[in-house]
This record gives sequence, C-alpha cells and structure tokens, in this order.
Amino acid sequence: MKKTYLSFLAAAFALVMTACGGQKSTNGGDGVELTGAGATFPLPFYTMTFDNYSATSPDKVSYGGIGSGGGVRNLKDGIVDFAGSDAYLTDEEMAELKPVVHVPTCMGAVVLAYNLPDVQQLNLSGEVIAEIFSGKITRWDDEKLKKLNEGVTLPSQDIIPVFRSDGSGTTFVFTDYLTKVSEDWKSTLGAGKTVDFPVGQAAKGNPGVAGIVRQTPGAIGYIGSEYAFAQKIPYANVMNKKGELIVPSTQSISAAAGDIPQDTRCSITDPDMSGAYPISCFTWLIVYKDQNYSDRTKAQAQATVNLLKYMLSPEVQKSTEIVNYAPLPQKAIDLSLENLKQVTYNGEAL
Repeated sequence: MKKTYLSFLAAAFALVMTACGGQKSTNGGDGVELTGAGATFPLPFYTMTFDNYSATSPDKVSYGGIGSGGGVRNLKDGIVDFAGSDAYLTDEEMAELKPVVHVPTCMGAVVLAYNLPDVQQLNLSGEVIAEIFSGKITRWDDEKLKKLNEGVTLPSQDIIPVFRSDGSGTTFVFTDYLTKVSEDWKSTLGAGKTVDFPVGQAAKGNPGVAGIVRQTPGAIGYIGSEYAFAQKIPYANVMNKKGELIVPSTQSISAAAGDIPQDTRCSITDPDMSGAYPISCFTWLIVYKDQNYSDRTKAQAQATVNLLKYMLSPEVQKSTEIVNYAPLPQKAIDLSLENLKQVTYNGEAL
C-alpha cells in the first residue's frame, strides 16, 4: 500500500477520533517517544492507528515492520517498548525472556494470492495448498486442482510458489494451518516463523511476497489479507473444516474466533465452525510485565500501557475495517484489559 494512501487513512481517522474526543496520554508534560518493531502483517493498521495516536496525544509512536521474528529479537535485546508478532510466543521462547504480556490488537487472515490472468476465481483445499508449497503439485492443470475448479480452464503452466525469506508470523500462521490439514506437512516441514520451503521463490515481508506475485505469471504466495484486499490482488477461496469453500473477508475472519485462553495465546487456524475462513489469526503486541529495563522511565512504562489500552478501545476496534482487518471479539478485549493489570514498573502497578 502506498504511503500517501496510508497517510490519507490516518488523517481521516484522526478527524473521526478528534470528533469523538480522541484519547490523551495521562503522562502530562511533553509526552514521551515509544518505539515498536515487528510484524508486517498488521502494518497498515498500525501505521494508521499510531499516526493518529501521535496526532492526538503528547506521546509519539514509531513502528518498524521488520517481521515478527525481528520484533521479538528487538524486545529481547531491550531496544523497543513493544514487539509486534502474528505468532504468540511458545513456552520455550517465553522461557528465554523476562515475563511478558500478549495483547491482541485485531484479527486478520493469511490468503493465497495468485497471478493467473484468465482465472477469475480459484478454489483450493488445505491438502492441495500443502502439496503446492512442498513441491508435489507443480502445474496449474494438475488433476487435483481441476477437480476443485470444475468449469474453470486452468493453464498448462508451472506453479511458482512464493514464500517469506524473513522470520515471519505470517509464515507461522500459514504453516500452523498446514500442519493441521496435512500429516505429511506436519511430519516433514512443520510450523514455525521460518520453514525450509523446498521449492519456490523467497521475498522479504508481506509487501515483498505481494510484489512478486503481482509481477510473476503463474505465481502463488501467502500474504496478509490486507495486502490482497487493498491492492486488489486475486486470492483463492479455501475449503474449511466443514467442507465449505470460503471467501476471505472481515466477516469470515471474525467467524473463526473460538475459545480464547486467559493469556490470549491461541491459534484459530482450521476452526470447526461454519462460515469461518480457515487461515485466520490474531496479531499481538508483546510487552514486558516489568517495564523497568534498559533505562526506561516510569513515564515510558505508563505511556506503553496507555497505548495498549487505546488499541483495545471501541473507537480503534471499529476502525479495523477501514484498512481491511477485523475487530477483536469482546472476550479478547476483556482478557487483555485484565492482563494489562499485571504490567508494573519496579513492581508497582501502572
């Protein structure tokens, strides 16, 4: 998405928020500067929301889309106030850090974007997606693809899978889904922020994958739904656990939300619910429970908590659909507000 378009959205949203009274920092004074880094998946939403927050609050927020893995590394190194990640931290990863809190900010999905100029609608199943990205299905006119797309003339053309080169929460969500729908994928390649894809072309970030797919006939790549929706890149319908071919949309993404644990760390891929898009996900901001690290001040700690509460506010959640994401279910908001009570500075509640 072009920067000018994001700036326009941010300005428009700022006007709405100003009319609603906006949200002011409680820190007083000139405010503080907050820095975050991580997932590119929610970057358009974060750009819009952080720009608006900086325009209506004394506190200023900057965010670098460097991939979920990079954001978590920066948090581990103590050089950011928060990390963005589409993959919740595993127990093993959390053991390597000081205690953290996960705060979901919105819902989205991973879609299969493709470049077949003469194919207006493409249907895929989890098994077929796994075989494409493992190199077992190599041609668009493969019998398994033809069976899913009766009445569609698929080209006699090589398939060019495109995947992420960087440590990516989008990759985690995508491969987490594939481990649930393909025993072969689970036993050979597995799930993770980085996976050794055996075939295809690598690209950095969601924008990188989207760019290659747009420029390469025969390509198919997994990207955050926002990039496909906003840039009008064709994307496939995917068969869910109920056997329904589902179009990814804010409605079908919202339908995927199921049970959410207290710490909000959960996968919602391959849900057993009618109408649900099967590769849906939450995306999180992750912060340390004790905010006194790397010479941070109490004002920075308080500003971080204020920002996270702002992300959970009704006004911001309503704005998710402006940039093609889905709002959080109320349970996720309630749990997150409760979890934020655990965030302290030198053991003192904020």
